[in-house]
Amino acid sequence: MAKLTLWTRAGELVARETRANDRPRTDGYATLDVEGIETWLYGALGQFATMGRIGAIVPVGHGAAAVVVRDGSIVMAPMDYEHAIDPSIRAEYDRLRAPFCETGSPALPDGLNLGAQLYALSRLEPDLLTGGSRILLWPQYWAWRLCGVAASEVTSLGCHTDLWNLFDGGPSRLTRALGWAEALPPLRSAADVLGTIGVEWRERCSLPADTAIHCGLHDSNAALLAARAFPELAGGESTVLSTGTWFVAMRSPAPGSGLPEEMSGARDCLVNIDAYGQLVPSARFMGGREIEQLIGLDTRRIDIKPDQPELLAAVPGVVESGATLLPTFAAGVGPFPHHRGRWMCEPDDAFAKRAAVSLYAALVADASLDLIGACDRILVEGRFAEAEVFVRALAALRPGDAVYRANAHNDVSFGALRLLAPALRPAGALEPVRPLAGDLDGYRAGWRAAIDRMEVAA
Repeated sequence: MAKLTLWTRAGELVARETRANDRPRTDGYATLDVEGIETWLYGALGQFATMGRIGAIVPVGHGAAAVVVRDGSIVMAPMDYEHAIDPSIRAEYDRLRAPFCETGSPALPDGLNLGAQLYALSRLEPDLLTGGSRILLWPQYWAWRLCGVAASEVTSLGCHTDLWNLFDGGPSRLTRALGWAEALPPLRSAADVLGTIGVEWRERCSLPADTAIHCGLHDSNAALLAARAFPELAGGESTVLSTGTWFVAMRSPAPGSGLPEEMSGARDCLVNIDAYGQLVPSARFMGGREIEQLIGLDTRRIDIKPDQPELLAAVPGVVESGATLLPTFAAGVGPFPHHRGRWMCEPDDAFAKRAAVSLYAALVADASLDLIGACDRILVEGRFAEAEVFVRALAALRPGDAVYRANAHNDVSFGALRLLAPALRPAGALEPVRPLAGDLDGYRAGWRAAIDRMEVAA
């Protein structure tokens, strides 16, 4: 989904527009809807321009997309990361990619490693990355489109792309070996102003000529910046668990902490890099996608407010019966990427089933947090922060940690705003999460023992 928000410099949200993304196809692969987003953006920016004087634009985007441009135009339509890359091409690529210890980037399915997308596209168009081509990561593509200045930026380059060596701050050996390093534009900071709004946008959207276009950053890193605005998390050891289609845990280690030995690229751990150049141990799983798959898109959600009392009331029966789910229902990702998900003692009651799904999400989140050494303070934010069984089960599973939640739905855009005004504080406060009553330790132990007995999917 594409989103555009309008803020005052004091941190007040003025307006928000969204657009569901299409997945066009061209030359046999699914693409990003660049043209559709641009057409929508013209209209949305024009509407925002009637509400106040727009002084700056900060692009934000996910970390598995890039657009290759040359001579002011797109060379090939950018690939959608859920497009399944031909297995033989992917196998070639996997033999070339740099190891986890260099890039902090695990081997992910489909096009979730940006390098795999570029490799597959270069097989279709051998001259893709020659002749002055530039690789623009998704936020920086929109910055370039708005002001005409090409740039690279570390939060996007360092997000499971395989393109960046996190530890020496330069292109990975893969990027150098394939000659792609020359296609990366100069490195700029996320907050840098690349230029002012282009004439076309200025005239079509009635924007001021001096509207500043900032370099922009990766979306999960923007959420991390937003979370760090809360005094409970400022400085020291803390972890943010951002929930949506993806559940992404990002740990801000205490000074002097190294990367945990338990971190493994084979279990969907990765190392991000924040907007200020600090390494961020991270772990992910496709929690929102799994939840929707398990309860169905047309059924009542686990986070719908009127249902929370009945979902909580169903938990004791679920735990007592041993009803649970074994991972995973999103193949190839998460802490158990090669296991085949299934029910154990599936309940008949709809509330019990959704409660069990909520407990499953908490168990997987708990495993992911363990892998990155999360401790002390944990903030759950995003859509599923409102799912009582999930957040309270997570707090019960981690009694040594202070677990908080934030119900802000504009955390990513607020984080981008904090690039411009780092002293901004959120309007709301964090809510300490009260753990579920009862013993979840035995439930977790049974769940983990059942996983150990599972056959790994071929």
